[in-house]
Amino acid sequence: MITESLQSLYTRDLNKLKTEIESYQNEESLWKIDKNILNSGGNLCLHLVGNLKHFFGAILGNSGYIRNREKEFSLKNIPKSELIIHVEETLNVVISTLDQLSEEDLAKEYPIEALGYPMTTEYFLIHLFGHLGYHLGQINYHRRLLDNF
Repeated sequence: MITESLQSLYTRDLNKLKTEIESYQNEESLWKIDKNILNSGGNLCLHLVGNLKHFFGAILGNSGYIRNREKEFSLKNIPKSELIIHVEETLNVVISTLDQLSEEDLAKEYPIEALGYPMTTEYFLIHLFGHLGYHLGQINYHRRLLDNF
């Protein structure tokens, strides 16, 4: 079943996100921007957890989560330990939501047109996984470029 594959992949990459955040040697570096690097590692982390808590938790899981996308990019200096808690909560939301989805649910149209056109839930969850991987790579580069060891 594809939900098992999605659970495995999201678990792998959200745990990698946690590892990336933990790997910053200088906590202040999480929030640095420089030249053409416009988003900090901390803000990208907030963006990823906000995105997944919204599209998995609020839309599919009826969690009641209210997303504030603007704050994902404007909040600063949140402690590393708090970011890790957000990542762990997000993993729980993703896994519990996927546990509730059947093959029929995945074949249904996603409840909102998040990309501006209709798509199946399965398609959108795969899209979200790509989005996670894209920003995870950015966080890895951000850390290696701007973290003062």
